Amino acid sequence: MDIVRGFRIVSIAEAVSFLVLLLIAMPLKYAGDMPAGVQAMGPIHGILFLVYVGMVFVVRGQLRWNAARTVLALIASVLPVAPFLVEHYWAKPVPGTAGAPERESAGRTA
Repeated sequence: MDIVRGFRIVSIAEAVSFLVLLLIAMPLKYAGDMPAGVQAMGPIHGILFLVYVGMVFVVRGQLRWNAARTVLALIASVLPVAPFLVEHYWAKPVPGTAGAPERESAGRTA
């Protein structure tokens, strides 16, 4: 698996874990006096958050992100649904780099 695909998977997992933590585990803790959800989901989200942040720095070269886009991707890690947007719009392999889909030239004439 290439690193960009791994980043896309981590980005989605981080966003989902954040939403589960905010929308399910925390309400159960504070409204239902059931802290087990936060105790389980908190560390999972924390690890995914750290992996996401680390992978932003790893993939920025392959995705040809400038400093501004890199900072925005890092800011996205603290917003509940923003990693979905990073994955969808910014984490596409750049043509001509490793992991980018090859264009088929069969059947084309110059």
